[in-house]
Amino acid sequence: MSEDMNSELLLEVTPAQDLPHNKITIVGVGQVGMACAYSILQQHIASEICLVDVVADKLKGEMMDLQHGLAFTRHCIIKADTDYSITAGSKVCVITAGARQREGESRLSLVQRNVEIFKGIIPNLVKYSPETILLVVSNPVDCLTYVAWKLSGLSKERVIGSGTNLDSARFRFLLSEQLNIAPSNCHGWIIGEHGDSSVAVWSGVNVAGVGISNEQGDDNEGWKKDIHKKVVESAYEIIQLKGYTSWAIGLSVATIVKAIMSNSRQVFALSTNIKGIHGINDDVYLSLPVVIGVNGITHIIKQKLKHNEIEQLQKSAGQLIQVQNSLNL
Repeated sequence: MSEDMNSELLLEVTPAQDLPHNKITIVGVGQVGMACAYSILQQHIASEICLVDVVADKLKGEMMDLQHGLAFTRHCIIKADTDYSITAGSKVCVITAGARQREGESRLSLVQRNVEIFKGIIPNLVKYSPETILLVVSNPVDCLTYVAWKLSGLSKERVIGSGTNLDSARFRFLLSEQLNIAPSNCHGWIIGEHGDSSVAVWSGVNVAGVGISNEQGDDNEGWKKDIHKKVVESAYEIIQLKGYTSWAIGLSVATIVKAIMSNSRQVFALSTNIKGIHGINDDVYLSLPVVIGVNGITHIIKQKLKHNEIEQLQKSAGQLIQVQNSLNL
């Protein structure tokens, strides 16, 4: 709109302010990044969504596609650029960029390829948004959250991985199918690595306070192992069937971001630095139930784990520490 037409239509009372309010940046406009952006937009979490990627044409196309739907949502500014200066003032930066997991490839084999990508992302985000919270989604998420923490210089509570929040949702869904009860009423946690060495906390699974492990008894160990196996293999199966996972992780990320922005103090299974907990004495990022708010992670829930669950968690930590020690940071 020209200045003449603008002044003809609008009487300026005071200059408009373009300061970011609830601004969220998403780095990476692949399937996962756009599922996150769409879920955040649909749930009215942000007043501004900023997209960053290295592929300029794809970036512009995704921005335009979202912008053209704004008449059907609440007001939100959608911006995109290859230059990180556009991200200035972001409250949360969601990182989904990275090499895609190939069919049959473990998350851990991705790590060094993605470390190099993170070296170009993390310092730029912190440069323009020094008070931001980093939410890492790229796989292998635990190792890359550790990498983001090291590269960012931010305090550990402000660098978070999406972790086993989705694994826990898959766990609850599979339990709900078994019991014919809504997933929201099946309570259970997957902790540890977001991957093959994750730990199903059967000692804490319950419906209305009634423990599943007690009800099912020891004869159903096979049933429990089958459920956990399906949780671990879910992503691999989806990648085999459609080439990538997107919608569930997008919804998971939107829920986490909403909890941060609203300071709702919700509990999620997120990847955080667990040094000093459950006998783990190294800086390693793994998922435990945590309380999250506007300043990031404020508390880690002290789960009363059984001896075998602690052993599994320590084994998971040991595998990740080995990978971390081999990284070229």
